[in-house]
Amino acid sequence: MRNFKLILVAFGLLSCIEVQSQNDTLISSDDTLTRFVPQFSTTIEQLDDEAENQDVSGLLQSSRDVYTSIAGFNFGAVRFRIRGYDAENFTAMMNGVPLNDQETGRAIWAYWGGLNDITRYQESRIGITSSQLNFGGIGGYSNIIARASAQRKGNRVSYAFANQTYDHRLMVTTSTGLMKNNLAVTFSGSLRYADEGYVEGTFFRGASYFLSVEKKFNEKHSLGFVGFGSPTVSGGQSISVREAYYLTGNNQYNSYWGYQNGEKRNSRVRNTHKPMMMLNHYFKINSTTNLNTSLFYTFGKGGQTRLNWYDAADPRPDYYRNLPSYYYNPADIATYELYSQLWQTDVNTQQLNFDQMYFANSKNLHSVLDANGIKGNTVTGNRAKYIIEEYRSDVQQYGFNTTFNHQLNDYYTLSGGIYGSFYKSMNFKVLDDLLGADYWVDVDRFAERDFADESAAQTNLEIPNHIIKKGDKFGYDYDINVQNLNSFGQIEAKSEKIDWYAGLNFSSTVFWRTGNVQNGLFPESSKGDSDKESFINFGVKGGATYKITGRHLIGVNATYFTAAPSSRDAFVSPRTRNQIVDNLKSETTTSGDVNYMIRYPKFKMRLTGFYTSVKDKTWSRSFFHDEYNTYVNYMMTGVNQLFMGTELGLEFNISPTIEVSTAFTMGNYTYVSRPKVTISQDNSIKLLAENKLVYLENYKIGGMPETAASIGAKYNAPKFWFAGANFNFFMDTYIEINPDRRTEEALQGFVSTDPQVTNLLYQQRLDDSYTLNIFGGKSWKIKDYFLRINVNVNNILDTKDFATGGFEQLRYDKQNINKFPPKLSYMYGRTYFAMISFTF
Repeated sequence: MRNFKLILVAFGLLSCIEVQSQNDTLISSDDTLTRFVPQFSTTIEQLDDEAENQDVSGLLQSSRDVYTSIAGFNFGAVRFRIRGYDAENFTAMMNGVPLNDQETGRAIWAYWGGLNDITRYQESRIGITSSQLNFGGIGGYSNIIARASAQRKGNRVSYAFANQTYDHRLMVTTSTGLMKNNLAVTFSGSLRYADEGYVEGTFFRGASYFLSVEKKFNEKHSLGFVGFGSPTVSGGQSISVREAYYLTGNNQYNSYWGYQNGEKRNSRVRNTHKPMMMLNHYFKINSTTNLNTSLFYTFGKGGQTRLNWYDAADPRPDYYRNLPSYYYNPADIATYELYSQLWQTDVNTQQLNFDQMYFANSKNLHSVLDANGIKGNTVTGNRAKYIIEEYRSDVQQYGFNTTFNHQLNDYYTLSGGIYGSFYKSMNFKVLDDLLGADYWVDVDRFAERDFADESAAQTNLEIPNHIIKKGDKFGYDYDINVQNLNSFGQIEAKSEKIDWYAGLNFSSTVFWRTGNVQNGLFPESSKGDSDKESFINFGVKGGATYKITGRHLIGVNATYFTAAPSSRDAFVSPRTRNQIVDNLKSETTTSGDVNYMIRYPKFKMRLTGFYTSVKDKTWSRSFFHDEYNTYVNYMMTGVNQLFMGTELGLEFNISPTIEVSTAFTMGNYTYVSRPKVTISQDNSIKLLAENKLVYLENYKIGGMPETAASIGAKYNAPKFWFAGANFNFFMDTYIEINPDRRTEEALQGFVSTDPQVTNLLYQQRLDDSYTLNIFGGKSWKIKDYFLRINVNVNNILDTKDFATGGFEQLRYDKQNINKFPPKLSYMYGRTYFAMISFTF
């Protein structure tokens, strides 16, 4: 990678950031770790969670901001994140009620997926900004306006045909508007379906529903109800190593499926339905003062299946021992060539072999003594070697939200609000399929291996040797409780030359774990309530816009706030015990941006320079550590991140029918600290390492392109049709790193000239690439009805070798780094979306 300068130009301000080449000569281990510098998904489990989150592109497409709307349409396919921020920095709301998940902080767009006719009506703003609904985050906010009286009166039916996640979508929406009886009703529903999606072995079945009813009692009071949900069942897609992609000749290779009795079956099935209901009271106190109050309740199921096995070989086809490279030996090349040929020609080698798992289960006759903790109770039958289990995370949440705004005079507006939430997630496993066996025994196979005491292997000491049948809970069972109270206040001022705002925020967060079973490894700390972790946080923000003229404006925004750590990262191993990560503290964020805006009827532009520092993040993962030869809990604290960059968006109407637009961003997203890590053995309280220094400083956060550009043209014909195209270019994409490879311990035994040092420390930069998207549409007015057709084709050049992201595996071999190579994801080839809609 070359050296380059990131130039931030905003009103005479020039910031140059030197990014160090990763091909520098290695010197000593300390200098090397300091110089080779880089969020990590780093596990398949995290990617499964992120798949449900989707991204903010769908909501941002409707933004009036030029850059944001272009990026929303054209950058989402490459896992692009606005300003490099994670989803927890973007606040999603409906009728002012925050929708972000209480454990992760992220907005789970899938929970209201398929309700496009409703989510199109929203207010969206990017970055640090004023808001009369919420203090907001550094990423901005979006508020879906779901009030029945605010929906456009009429009916709409649409059908969409696509080749991505789903093939077919049918949507129906009807809205009465405010009727003579002062009642307004809106209903929307959709069905989405794919027998097999773009990726082989995937499928999708989804329904969505939305109901909003509002009664206007008088000019001061209205009461509204909103209920929505999106039950979905879908088959998962894996991310794999380059060897698997090469052997199959398919960069969308999916290791999660295999044949069972000649039919494709996916082992990773996500089944989610978490509906939400809210009651909204709209109180117009007088012509300048409004008070809106909401009560809300959400509940439901979130589940994902996966394989598990006992006393059997790992069935995953891309597990490192099942790949040809594991058998590579120059002295015995025949074995390697045999496995390579099988991978290329035998579907039962390159995919899961369900028939073989059924066969293994049918030949495993066992007797379990004292089954279910009952003396003399013997259970005999085929004990399962392989099962499919479902990881469940069911939720219950209720709370309130109140916002108040008052216009003092023509210049000043006051607003404020308070939000309270009481949240509980119920986490457990359920046996989904015995794969032909008679039963499964609920024991920890790793504890059986490591401890002579048989009780240590019992995942539930109260029911030892628990016999598990289909539908039974097993493995672990715990709740995460989160209580949140958040308040904000804001003042806005408008004048002829300067508009400004200032806001503040105070919040209280309390969370704890409740164990529902007594684990044999941790009998004293697994069941019951953990200590309650409590955090008091605050924030301030402000901004001003100077109007040079009515067409040229300069804006400045800044914020400083603290935030409680995520409960998802706070526990060492929540599945087994109550232990909290050491040195847990609130995160602190300092952020600012400078903007130059031009607004003419035929030309619009925004140029932005931004800077964000996030300190004291916590990073907690569990994985198999080859050096310690055991499953470990890896807890890193003091993780600091820096985000700097520029954004440019412009739109120019060359003529009444031709419009040209462009978006460009260049960023530098890095780690800027040397965190400390504590490593503990997962099946004991033994510490394997404490205050171990991780040399993350100057490494890229990775996982997305830091530089992206789009240029597009659109023709709007007088005869009510349009067509356009966008050319998009992406570069500076780095994979997410494994922090343990950037420690002194990882380099022990090597000298600076050893090739292993370079291999351990190098952060891979993926190839630059580009895409071409086209779109078009036509509308007809038939009396008072409208018929519309829209077509979008993405990646029309069918580029399939564009790696859009990836991560280094947490498991690694310091002597042979290629034993556990990075896992990469690739962009889909040519995809399309065509829709016909009828409005009446």
